[in-house]
Amino acid sequence: MQLIDTHCHLDVAEFSEDLSAVIQRARTVGVGEMVVPAIDQAHWQHLREIVDTHSGLHPAYGLHPMFMPAHRKEQLDQLDQWLHENQAVAVGECGLDFYIPEHDQSAQIEYFEAQLNIAKNHQLPVIIHCRKAMDQVIHSLRKVRPASGVLHSFNGSLQQAEQCMDLGFLFGIGGPITYERAKKFRKLVAQLPEDSLLLETDAPDQPVHGYQGQRNEPARIIHVLGAIAEVRGETPEAVASYTTENARRLFRLSEQPSS
Repeated sequence: MQLIDTHCHLDVAEFSEDLSAVIQRARTVGVGEMVVPAIDQAHWQHLREIVDTHSGLHPAYGLHPMFMPAHRKEQLDQLDQWLHENQAVAVGECGLDFYIPEHDQSAQIEYFEAQLNIAKNHQLPVIIHCRKAMDQVIHSLRKVRPASGVLHSFNGSLQQAEQCMDLGFLFGIGGPITYERAKKFRKLVAQLPEDSLLLETDAPDQPVHGYQGQRNEPARIIHVLGAIAEVRGETPEAVASYTTENARRLFRLSEQPSS
């Protein structure tokens, strides 16, 4: 099976000591390619270096809403320029996080919509983080109308999912699907059309069931694959096939995985 982890943060400090081993373990279970989204401007250079060093890694650059104190307005112009000078498969991770009360919501919306416009201008998909802000995310998407993208770690309603699909968006499914207690979410994933689903880990975060409290890594996407197959009544091979095809289409990846 060929698998693509469409969301893993291999550029962060948690992987600084054993990145090569982490990538090799992923390849062992069939994860030939991984999309690595940045979280702030300080990580862009390091991210570019690791994707240049390791085959099969695809970068996305953006300003994550959970790190608002680290962001500066001029970094939006820097992002635009960076994308002119560096290859990327998406803009992100960007989005809205209204769960953290001390983070200014209006500022988040300003940064988010600016990045949507940058993605639109560069004809790139967007990788969106959304927590407690789905209605506003949908409002901003309708306002700016970027071409396409993914709702990372989607946890909205079926009605919200349908609105996002109408806007050309897919859904990243990761560790939460592996927990049987997540009945509402598992039911939602069973209802979504196959052309809307992507595999992701969000490594080093969102560990799968059985690995709670441990650093997550792309190799464990195999557990996500199995859980999706279970709730949808499909074979893992079928889920692998269409999620990989979806990832290639969204991020415009080559048909042959990197070696």
